[in-house]
Order: sequence, then C-alpha cells, then structure tokens
Amino acid sequence: MDVREKHITVLGAARSGIAAARMLRERGALVFVSDMAAAGEKAAEIKILEQAGIEYEFGRHSGRVFQSDAIILSPGIPYASHVVQTAARSNIAVYSEIEAASWFNRSPLIGVTGSNGKTTTTSLIGEMLRQSDPAAIVAGNIGSAFSDHVERSAPEHWAVVELSSFQLETIDAFKPDVAVVLNFSPNHLNRYSSYEAYQEAKWRITLNLTDKELIVYNADDDPLCRRVEQHGARQAGFSLKKESDAFYRDGALFLRGSKLIDTADMALNGLHNYMNALAAALAATEAGVSREDIVRVLKTFSGLEHRLEKVRELDGVLYVNDSKATTLESLSWALQSFDKPVVLIAGGQDKGSTFTRINNLIREHVKALVLIGMAAEKMAASWQGLAPVTRAGTMAEAVKTAREQASAGDVVLLSPACASFDMFKDYEQRGRLFKQIVNGL
Repeated sequence: MDVREKHITVLGAARSGIAAARMLRERGALVFVSDMAAAGEKAAEIKILEQAGIEYEFGRHSGRVFQSDAIILSPGIPYASHVVQTAARSNIAVYSEIEAASWFNRSPLIGVTGSNGKTTTTSLIGEMLRQSDPAAIVAGNIGSAFSDHVERSAPEHWAVVELSSFQLETIDAFKPDVAVVLNFSPNHLNRYSSYEAYQEAKWRITLNLTDKELIVYNADDDPLCRRVEQHGARQAGFSLKKESDAFYRDGALFLRGSKLIDTADMALNGLHNYMNALAAALAATEAGVSREDIVRVLKTFSGLEHRLEKVRELDGVLYVNDSKATTLESLSWALQSFDKPVVLIAGGQDKGSTFTRINNLIREHVKALVLIGMAAEKMAASWQGLAPVTRAGTMAEAVKTAREQASAGDVVLLSPACASFDMFKDYEQRGRLFKQIVNGL
C-alpha cells in the first residue's frame, strides 16, 4: 500500500502502536497517535514520537481520530470499542499493526497462532531458521513488533511471527506462506461474544491462503481439523496420538515418515513441548531447514523465561515460574509436567474461564492452593474441597504462604491461568517479581 501523504491514525501507544507509527512515518504517511492513557504515564513513548516528528494526543480520543484515511489498531483495544465502531460507521478502514507491517514486508513468512504454545513454537522455529540464516526475523506477539523489522526484510531471509487473535481480527491482505495453527481452546471470552467468535478470529490467519501456501495444524484438535478439511491450502498435520506428517510415538518424534529424535535427547520435556516441536519441525522443513539443524535446536533449546522456568531449589522444594500460563490449558499442561506434589499459586484477571474443567487435575496434582488477584474468589469456589485454599493480597505474601505449605520434595508453581493486568503491567513483570522474591528467600 502506498501510504505517502495519507492521514493515518494509530490507536494505542504501546509497543506495536509505536512501532507502526514510526514505520508509517518513515514511508511518508501523515501519522497521528491517540491513546487514552494519561501523558504522565507515557513519557518514554512521547520522547520517541517527538523524535520521529509524529503528532499525538493522550488522555482521550478526539475528533481528529476520524479525520483519517485509515486507522491502525493496537491489539489491546477491542474492535467492539466505541472509538473503533465510530470509525467503522464513518467508513474508515481499520487495520491491525501486523496488517500494516505486511504491506512492506519482503520476506517469506511463517505465522504462528493458537491458544497455547505460540511463543515456544515461534522461538523454536526462529532458532531453526537462524541455524543457516542468522538474519532470519523473529517478531510479533513474542517480543518486538513486526513493524520494527520490515526494513530489513528480504526475499532471501525468512520471518516467523507470533500472532494473537487480537492481531488477526483486523487483517485484510495479510498472507503468510506457512500458517501454523497449534490448537483451539477457550480463551479471551471476556473479549469475544462466544468461543466460536474467538476461533473465527484465530482462523483468520488462513483468510488469504491459496493452494500454494501451507497450513500446519494440530491433527488431534477436532474443531480445527474440520476447518482445515474445508480449506484449499496445502496441509501438514502433527499429532501426539496417531501417525501424521509429524507425530510422537514411544518416546520419539517422527517427521515425514522417519524418526527425527528421541525425546530423551531433547532439552524440552513434556507432551505440550513435543507438540510444539512437531509443529516447529514441519514449518521449518517447509522453509528449507535441514533435519540436522532441526535436531540440533531440539537438543539445545531449553525453553523460555516465564514458561515452566526453574528458579531455584530451597530446602528440597523446587520453585517454578510459569507466569506465561495465562490460560486454563497452559495450567493443565504445567500440572501434568510434574510427578511431585504441587503448591500452586494461581489467579489474576479472569478471561472468562470455566475453572471447574480441570478439577480432576487439581485433585490429582495440587497439595495446596494459594490464590491471588481478581479471579481468586471464582477459583476458590470452583476448586472448593479439592485442596486447602489460602488467598494472598500480594506476590510476596503468596510466595511466603506457598513456602509455609510446601515440604521437601514438593514443587511451588506459579501458573496463574489468568491475565496479569489486575496487579501487574504484564505476565513478564509478574514472573520477574516472583523470581526476585524466591531468590531472596
């Protein structure tokens, strides 16, 4: 898209909004940034905008927002919000940051979405790509915005981008060469009208795919399989339960009909990580990565910060930071990763989860519950009688209580199954505070 001299408003001045504003300004657009946050909370962002010569407003969305040829929407602002609906009624095109970045991207692209495992899978693919191409791009919901990287994109360098449902809601022409869809499970039901609407948002990653592009999908996910069957793109499935293009069986991963690696040789453990590895291997193979490079990464990649991250062992108790577990399914995988009694710290901002769905896992794995945040009351009611419950007002109080409940041989696990925004800036701040407190014990 030619954006020169076009009036473009960026709604939201967080990471992706700032990145999109700078990218568009550098390409000649007349950019205006609007954010409801108070200016006093955005000193760093204001400095960046002023250095780039970008006009802005904070503390409101004024009428100037609607004097635009297009609006770029930050993922934190719902499409159903008043400002976006007003723009839509005014026939102003609304696009996501990921859509805007795709207008200028020149790299072949792998997009990764799903309810669980996106960050680990994206990171694995990125490491596999970089074995032979250190200039490969890794971006999106994983860390830095895709808009920050498009300047160095090139046909000879692949890019892999983690994509949330929020980012996919407002794509138009965005089209990855490989679309990885890991799974569907109920999430963000506080934002979507139904589980079906949430699935539809995720599935938009395939919106523009033709028979030239590839869908990598979870062959164990029945609702996902039904969607794949009706699509005309090329398809490659991965499975933990049956033979597929990539699958797990008897302690080994298989790729395209032959054994890839024994899971005992992998740095990552757990069935959920085998699933992520299978998806990554299929996507990387499509991008031309050799089996040798794929195996090398699987032997050395030990995981991400805030994802089942071992913090320390103290008095025979293992402390684990799983702050990135913002869904019930992520908590489920975490609990199944340990064969020791778990003292679980959970809670935060509820995303519309039905916590009773994992009652059997709570009963089987959890020795004691320490609940925090806005969801604590709902969790306590859902898990009543399954394990002793204590509520904590702060992370420090939660860690202190968990330590008192734990004995040698136990695991103290922070795996919230909720968003962090009721108490923290993001899940990273939550996890780092947990680690800081644990390391200070």
